[in-house]
Amino acid sequence: MTHLIDTFTSVLHQSALKPRRLIVAFSGGVDSRVLLELASQYAKSHDIECCAVHVHHGLSKNADLWAEQCQTWCDALSIPLAIERVLLDLNSGESVEKLARDARYHAFKQHIQYGDVLVTGQHIDDQVETFLLALKRGSGPKGLSSMAKVMPFCDAHIVRPLLSVTRTEIEVAAHDMGLTWVEDESNQDVRFDRNFIRHQVTPVLTERWPSFRESVSRSAQLCAEQELLLDELLESHFQQALGDSQSLSIEALSQHSDLLRARLLRMWLSHCNQSMPSKKQLKLIWDEVACAQADANPKLVLNDVEVRRFNHHLYIVKETKDLSCWHADVVLGDNLELPDSLGKLQLMLSSNDAVSNGRNSQNFSLKDTSGVLRITFNPEGLSAHPIGRGHSRKLKKLFQEYQVPSWLRRRTPILMDGDRVIAVLGLFVDKDYQGQDCEVLWSK
Repeated sequence: MTHLIDTFTSVLHQSALKPRRLIVAFSGGVDSRVLLELASQYAKSHDIECCAVHVHHGLSKNADLWAEQCQTWCDALSIPLAIERVLLDLNSGESVEKLARDARYHAFKQHIQYGDVLVTGQHIDDQVETFLLALKRGSGPKGLSSMAKVMPFCDAHIVRPLLSVTRTEIEVAAHDMGLTWVEDESNQDVRFDRNFIRHQVTPVLTERWPSFRESVSRSAQLCAEQELLLDELLESHFQQALGDSQSLSIEALSQHSDLLRARLLRMWLSHCNQSMPSKKQLKLIWDEVACAQADANPKLVLNDVEVRRFNHHLYIVKETKDLSCWHADVVLGDNLELPDSLGKLQLMLSSNDAVSNGRNSQNFSLKDTSGVLRITFNPEGLSAHPIGRGHSRKLKKLFQEYQVPSWLRRRTPILMDGDRVIAVLGLFVDKDYQGQDCEVLWSK
């Protein structure tokens, strides 16, 4: 136990992080069971809060029992436990391992706050398995760098303090401390790739080469260092290509070789917190999105986002709802919550100093109002005459003139007076409503 708490403490101190809270990823297995004890001891000695999160996948008939047992162990240590139940789409075509992993980290995100440290129980044997799985997939240095001891996560960090410790050392420590833990029966099922490596590959390799785990860990570290060095050397090129709204300049990319361009695309996706694409997907981003015909509106789906092109730039666009049919009446003094996390609107007389001069505010007049005020997102068939323009135009053309990307044209609120456009928020006010009497503020 002394060896493990020293390792745990050393990793946290070397990371230079000062955790506001420790959040333990707590499955109830032997690794996380020991991790919980170490985190509890560290939190007490450093006077910080310690919490735990258990993810209930529902894949085993024993899942409810495991959750109850985890609650008992946390109660004994006075550690608050959150139990997150997740549903996996087993018909998605993805492996159960990936679905479960993605669901776990999504669940952890719900409990992470700024300054927290999420500690997980992966050890050097897990690192070997991750390395060999990446090798099996034909991964490059990024994938072969496997798991980092410290990495950003949301507004916090993930720390893997036991990554240099073997599974055997953890089990010995658990026995020495008199701990009990749950045994996931699926861990013996060699139909799963990781279990196959664990039970049938790694034992043979370590019997032949006893230092094989340490060698793999060193190779993973070297790959990680190479990746960091490449990023450092190419940072100036990346910053030159990076545009507004996290877009990427196609013109800047076109000035580089295929290899360098592919690297910049990977850096961009990482910068936008996206998972790394395959070599084939990278080629599709360039060939079918960046280099599509000028009048095309190309897109490529990557996981739950789209890579889109607009105005000679590439954009990452998250999947959004179709808001064409959404509308709502609004009256002066109202606060209106917009759908799909688009923020809220405040509509009031301009004399109200609470929102006056707001960054996203627009002033207008309702002296000639003729109908009920409402908000819509559907520009179909609508025309407007922006103040300062010579004539009216269809909103479709105005969106183009105001350089609004195609995927935002039905996500931009339109303030209507009956069937007449008062304003397109963030863009313009119609000349018939020119004035300073009223104000609309769009808080995104």
